[in-house]
Amino acid sequence: MSETAERAPVKLSLLTMTTMVVGTMVGAGVFTLPGRFAEATGVSGALIAWTIAGIGTLTLALMFQALSNRKPHLDAGIYAYAKAGFGEYLGFFSAFGYWATTCVGNVSFWVLIMSTLGGLFPALGEGDTVLAVLLSSAGLWGFYLLVRQGVREAAAINRIVTLAKLVPILVFIVIALFYVDPQVFAENMAGPSDVALFAQVRATMLVMVFVFLGVEGASVYSRHARRRKDVGRATVLGYLSVFAIFASVTMVSYGIMPASEMAQLRQPSMAGVLEAAVGGWGSVFVSVGLIVSVLGAYLAWTMIAAELLFVAAKDRDMPRFLARQSDRDVPVAALLTTTVLSQAMLLVVLVSADAVNFVVDLTSALSLIPFLFAAGYLLKIAAQRDGYGTVGVEARERRRELALGVLATAYVVFLLIAAGLDFVLVSSIIYAPASILFIMVRREQGRRWFSAREAVILAVSLAAALVGVVGLATGWLAI
Repeated sequence: MSETAERAPVKLSLLTMTTMVVGTMVGAGVFTLPGRFAEATGVSGALIAWTIAGIGTLTLALMFQALSNRKPHLDAGIYAYAKAGFGEYLGFFSAFGYWATTCVGNVSFWVLIMSTLGGLFPALGEGDTVLAVLLSSAGLWGFYLLVRQGVREAAAINRIVTLAKLVPILVFIVIALFYVDPQVFAENMAGPSDVALFAQVRATMLVMVFVFLGVEGASVYSRHARRRKDVGRATVLGYLSVFAIFASVTMVSYGIMPASEMAQLRQPSMAGVLEAAVGGWGSVFVSVGLIVSVLGAYLAWTMIAAELLFVAAKDRDMPRFLARQSDRDVPVAALLTTTVLSQAMLLVVLVSADAVNFVVDLTSALSLIPFLFAAGYLLKIAAQRDGYGTVGVEARERRRELALGVLATAYVVFLLIAAGLDFVLVSSIIYAPASILFIMVRREQGRRWFSAREAVILAVSLAAALVGVVGLATGWLAI
């Protein structure tokens, strides 16, 4: 084994890991919340949506905390849990799906940056023009070179950027509070009169998934934790702080302007809301904050995506070339592959009818399968008493974690239903070709490509992808 391969991984403190979780979660999504909510629901629907998403995401955070404590030997949590619970092929799907989620999410960051700048430079449109894609591509490869400098250096930069990007969001909340008009807030209470309350809530669920992506970030970096308990603590601390910020941004916005006007705002809609309150400088302030925030989130997500592929390759669940590591503890092959897929997805933006909403919703839909497997794994081990005692504290913990597994699984199933068939089928188009990588792994190991059970899963994934392709070709599915 080479000296590079034997290097001990960089160890990260609880503070650093919590900052990484917050840095991953606070990105593009928070700046789009006012407009996305106003399009779908009023204050009453928003309160219900935040209650559902808050409790649901908290169960996911507690789920990851429980799994990190119960199964401390499993690194890169969200992928490793699927493999341990449901076999190599579904574990592979989980790894690929979560990785694809990060890559599509990274594209959303660049689209939103270009859409923001498009307010000043019309040639950038809403982030979906040729010039916007070219500039986004340059930024994408620039970050590739930055992350190649080392995990420790990138983590330090991420910590600084996370603090910097929280400032404009907190300033927005404080300023908006002084401009809240109780009458406007009351008029926004009901939401669209022709849409049932449950439909309003359901319509917000995909964007809620998007803004909370990253709550699992500490589990992905579990091999870098100084103490295993820090993984769970960072997950919960990161979630609680971000939830308070996101809910505040949404609710104060309803007191600034009518929802019908807010729904028509150009993204990032938070800029338009603050402009309505304080004038033109508010839009500039938020736009600058967005660029800092999104660039920081992009850095964090790029690190997570590369880490996931690297750990999967080290576990022999991805092709071995992805396990190559530099002398700076950087998974260089995984980083390059991540950048290449992000570049490919960036080109899809050129044919999308609504670039920002498309990449946000697709990112959310892709993430649900890995979350479902992780939640299902906690449910499985608790039901089977895997690693639990039968009396005393252990028995009580098992009952608590069994209930947690049931709630987390039910929440993800609800999100899949809320996502709708369209995005599930489009996600299948991305998932299905991943089996080529699985075949590469089996060939490297001299094993049969698929077992009988795995062949059935392959057939289902290919059938769903085929339906998705036909749907796009005939026009009954749209991107």
